[in-house]
Amino acid sequence: MTKETIKHFSQMHAEPEWLANLRQAAFDKIEELNLPIIERVKFHRWNLGDGTLSENEAFAHVPDFTTLNDHLTLVQLGTQTVLEQLPAELAEQGVIFTDFYTALEEIPEIMEKYFMSSVKYDEDKLAAYHTAYFNSGAVLYIPDNVEISQPIEGIFYQDSESDVPFNKHILIIAGKHSKFTYLERLETYGSGSLSATANITVEVVAQAGSQIKFSAIDRLGENVTAYISRRGKLEDDSMIDWAIGVMNEGNVIADFDSDLFGRGSHADMKVVALSRGKQTQGIDSRVTNYGCNSIGNILQHGVILEKGTLTFNGIGHIIKGAKGADAQQESRVLMLSDKARSDANPILLIDENDVTAGHAASIGQVDPEDMYYLMSRGLDQATAERLVVRGFLGSVIVEIPVKEVRAEMIENIDKILAKK
Repeated sequence: MTKETIKHFSQMHAEPEWLANLRQAAFDKIEELNLPIIERVKFHRWNLGDGTLSENEAFAHVPDFTTLNDHLTLVQLGTQTVLEQLPAELAEQGVIFTDFYTALEEIPEIMEKYFMSSVKYDEDKLAAYHTAYFNSGAVLYIPDNVEISQPIEGIFYQDSESDVPFNKHILIIAGKHSKFTYLERLETYGSGSLSATANITVEVVAQAGSQIKFSAIDRLGENVTAYISRRGKLEDDSMIDWAIGVMNEGNVIADFDSDLFGRGSHADMKVVALSRGKQTQGIDSRVTNYGCNSIGNILQHGVILEKGTLTFNGIGHIIKGAKGADAQQESRVLMLSDKARSDANPILLIDENDVTAGHAASIGQVDPEDMYYLMSRGLDQATAERLVVRGFLGSVIVEIPVKEVRAEMIENIDKILAKK
């Protein structure tokens, strides 16, 4: 790829000058930047992007949408949007949930202000690569003072029969004192076996007083090597309640960050992960307290089967001046195989005195007393173990806002455990 190729892509999509220039600047930085630091994960030889851009993808089959509810929904397959569902009453309130390029036309000033405002393109090599090579995306914009009771659902499919990089940018902008629930699903669709890469960045901008419940289920296929970055930027008295299920089949590194810039801002990061086969998953969950009286909590639970590898890095950083801040974290891993490998790595960086902070971490096998109790009630060993795992991961599963998705997630866990 050359700068001319990226310039051509920008022209073909009628990108504004500021975005085209940003792509060019990011391209110039790729070679001189280092990969992000994911402690205790050896991913430096992974193929995380081959520097290609796709104009269009053609699909022989698309998913069935007949079972979708009637709430605000956007569905994309690869680089193409295949469904937009926006209730009339929300459109009248100024709510927008559409593909990236339509948003550039409908809210150009907002897009210029907030795109890559949470993640800087020159942070590291993968951020620069994403900025230069992202080929599709989605934008959710909720105006000030709008409250939405029904969940908002974004479904993003990677086509298993396509080797086009799954480089997607998802931008969520919560207006002042807005309130809503968002569910995101990253999934591989179909039974193809082509190898592909994914570089996904999700930015969540929580303006003053906004309240966001953000749930995600990641289920990319075994032939997809992925980098997933989710970053929250929180202003005064805003809140993001994260609940993320990392259930991918291929090798993945993930970076889930909350930057608490605002006074009284609050982020709860709950993550569950399941690793199996010879898969490697490395997950950084970071909360950085910049604002006074800001609160950041991290809860990570993981289960490993077979020869899987799972690493949790929990990072709490309280910046000088963030008086009254609170940073707490807990990372626990349950190993169901003596061939599994795991790290639960707590990191606290405290630059201010008038704060509270704490951490807990553990790695272990299924508790024999729990198994004994369940089996004494007539359950066989496999069923008892399945119930223990469900309970261990339940802290995040219960936070998923759509009942059908919760049931689907539990069914997926049960299927994986049944193959053990």
